Amino acid sequence: MAVAGIITEYNPLHRGHLLQMERTRAILGGETAIVCAMSGSFVQRGDFALVRKHARAEAAVRSGADLVLELPLPWAVSSAEGFARGGVEVLSATGVVTHLSFGSECGDAAALRETAALLDSEAYRASLRRRLDAGMSYAACRQTAAAELLGTEKAALLAGPNNNLGVEYCRALARQESAIQPVAVLRQGAAHDGAAVDGIASASAVRALVRQGQREQALALMAPAMADIYLREEAALRAPVLAETCERAVLARLRSMTEAEFSALDEGGEGLANRFCAAAQSAATLTELLDAVKTKRYAYARLRRMALWAYLGITPGERPERVPYLRVLAANQRGRALLAQMRKTASLPIVTKPAEVRRMSAEVQRVFALEARATDLYTLAYPKLAAAGSEWTESPVIL
Repeated sequence: MAVAGIITEYNPLHRGHLLQMERTRAILGGETAIVCAMSGSFVQRGDFALVRKHARAEAAVRSGADLVLELPLPWAVSSAEGFARGGVEVLSATGVVTHLSFGSECGDAAALRETAALLDSEAYRASLRRRLDAGMSYAACRQTAAAELLGTEKAALLAGPNNNLGVEYCRALARQESAIQPVAVLRQGAAHDGAAVDGIASASAVRALVRQGQREQALALMAPAMADIYLREEAALRAPVLAETCERAVLARLRSMTEAEFSALDEGGEGLANRFCAAAQSAATLTELLDAVKTKRYAYARLRRMALWAYLGITPGERPERVPYLRVLAANQRGRALLAQMRKTASLPIVTKPAEVRRMSAEVQRVFALEARATDLYTLAYPKLAAAGSEWTESPVIL
């Protein structure tokens, strides 16, 4: 039996995600099991997840996944490269995942693997460095350098955001010498960040509807299980979770930071610390602050991640070399059978109950403590404030 891994956020889980699981099984066989590596409380763009992680994991299992493992915080809120690397590490460490399924605009895994190999070549790195030194944005440099070496047509793959992430998955698989095989599922419906097409909207479009107060329209675009769980979380005053709720707390943190502390957040060492430090003293909103820091060279997602890292009190340097554990968020009966198999095949310790962490290595305890602190800060954005400490008490959802 094939076991397909999906690296995801499900923020929120929508009908396009259902289609991906359906098509994955159509490609690999109807009995294919699905294991997700899913972001927790915070997501890759530097934002709060709309709904808490255990609720999203439950929605995933009720929608076709069999087992949901957490992508730990330091990788969940990283660049596309770090996000992909962490997700592949989680899936590879299970010892049971045979394929990695992801959506893409081209649906051509072989073409994405070819592009991935190029991006790890010395010729590409040299071309990229020349363009970065000239002050171009990273995305523009990447596209131009790839076109120089691959040709315009093949390099055009990188213009698709899902293709781009697929390339990073392929790079991570190659670098880790993983036996997992990539499966590119042709993306249909809405484009990345796009409005609904044929009843399928991007997750960002669904979140935008929630922010705009168009609740019924947002619910109609979510997967049915996600919509049900969203209503349950809303009734419990745990949803929606919006970054705006904690805006003053984030600004307070940023205003109290020194230039040296900002420097620790700047992975590229490109002078962003000065811009952040100056903007933090005058900006009255996060949007105003990010607009003040933004230049054509820096993507908003990178700046939002820096602001989020500051709020959470973490730095890129705190990310370990490798993911240190596998944490179970949700499972069904087949997922439990996979877990039993993983206890023999997994290369990392498996966390089912948080209390188990206290008997594990110092590295496991350190990363889990970061996760716990982040969740405590996440719950400050609930419509009704919740007590801290939930990370140490919440067990997986078993269906």
